[in-house]
Amino acid sequence: MSLVVVSNRVARAKANEPMTGGLAAALLPVVENSGAIWVGSSGDVRDNVQKDPFAEIEPLGSGALAMLDLPAAHYGGYYEGFANSALWPALHSRTDLIRASCEDYRSYREVNAFMARALLRFRKPDATFWIQDYHFLTLGAELRQLDVQQAIGFFLHTPWPSRTIISGVPNHRDLVEAMLAYNLIGFQTEDDCANFADYVEMELGLRVKNGEVLSRYGISRLATFPIGIDVDKFAAHAVKAMSHPDVSRLRRSLHGEKLAIGVDRVDYSKGLINRIKAFDQMLTLHPSLSRTVSLLQIATLSRGGIEAYGHLQEQLAKLVSDVNGLHGEVDWTPIRYLNKGFSQTVLAGLYRTAQVGVVTPLHDGMNLVAKEYVAAQNPADPGVLVLSKFAGAANELDAALQVNPNDIDSMARAIATALSMPLVERRMRWEAMMKSLRAGTIQQWFSDFVEALDDAHAARDGKPIIASPDAAPVWPLRAGAAGAAATSWRDH
Repeated sequence: MSLVVVSNRVARAKANEPMTGGLAAALLPVVENSGAIWVGSSGDVRDNVQKDPFAEIEPLGSGALAMLDLPAAHYGGYYEGFANSALWPALHSRTDLIRASCEDYRSYREVNAFMARALLRFRKPDATFWIQDYHFLTLGAELRQLDVQQAIGFFLHTPWPSRTIISGVPNHRDLVEAMLAYNLIGFQTEDDCANFADYVEMELGLRVKNGEVLSRYGISRLATFPIGIDVDKFAAHAVKAMSHPDVSRLRRSLHGEKLAIGVDRVDYSKGLINRIKAFDQMLTLHPSLSRTVSLLQIATLSRGGIEAYGHLQEQLAKLVSDVNGLHGEVDWTPIRYLNKGFSQTVLAGLYRTAQVGVVTPLHDGMNLVAKEYVAAQNPADPGVLVLSKFAGAANELDAALQVNPNDIDSMARAIATALSMPLVERRMRWEAMMKSLRAGTIQQWFSDFVEALDDAHAARDGKPIIASPDAAPVWPLRAGAAGAAATSWRDH
């Protein structure tokens, strides 16, 4: 098998450098050891798309990293437009933040079609294509239109919301119909998979039986594959990082006080406003905790060009300032707020230093920070994980202190409980969570999906996948079809 993995972002294995994007950081250790070709955006765009789109192809472990320049005319509408102003808010159940135009949708489809054409370079008889995440919902359909008959799988790293939520996305029907071109569609949780199946049955009128659905593309399988981490590698990073200058300085600066830590992108799905309010409430309800604990919140900036993100950045900065002004002293700051990233090794050391990990998203596909925090702990004196029940990781990490991230008071009480939890209970909870982590590593996730994709493709019995003659056109639009597509967009 020649495996081709496709994602919007890719990552290089560079020591002591922050990684951009949780998906890329998660994929790196398994992709570089699998011999796969990993294809993604170079981060640059180009005007002339007639030339070879690949800006660079370089070795990556036993495989290769192939980066391409996306078309400048469509990148903004694709990335900041439809992907992150329509799909992202909808997938995280924030329909109030959906912003999309017909042109954004057209750009999204154009970039998916562009990527499909570029991937033909890697089409071999034994090729298998594994597409990652919401940026490329329609890529499988574009590949089928180019007569790619090889196995094509898709994995969604975000949640998949209820039918009524996803129906708020313009062109939602076209998107889901296109997704059925994949042989296998993978989700983080059973709820996500069930929501997708419900949409297919109720909106498309297709029957889902035993996790399979028959469409004009053939049979697609729906299944759940909770993503994990490399537990042993991350634990080793944590031990090694304790002597790193950044970690050493942090430990010295605490002067014996305890530390809670949060690590997130600045994103409305992460629940950062409520987390800061909960820490504020804890200090108000428990004044004895003043000077005994601080919160280190690492919040890397992202998508600043999107209005909702710029507004959130301003809100957070003001709220942190207000809390520090209210509770702080001349020689003590309750919240240490950083808008910078750290390498995986340094993060592991920071997690190990903190007595409490606070992972409280409003809605998250998995949230690997929760798993990394647990893996980084000292077995003899582990910290406590405070975890949102609305993160996918909550299904596996049931020994964490699970909270409703919308309930400020309960989060405040949970953090205070974590800070005072006896060692015996901390160790029991940590050992239970480590057992879960070891049962579902990133290596297991990778091999399980690839094996299931191979089985799903083999089940077609060699029957070619051919779109029906009356199928809706795929991108790029033919002359004369653009007006019809615009009308279709409004109808959805």
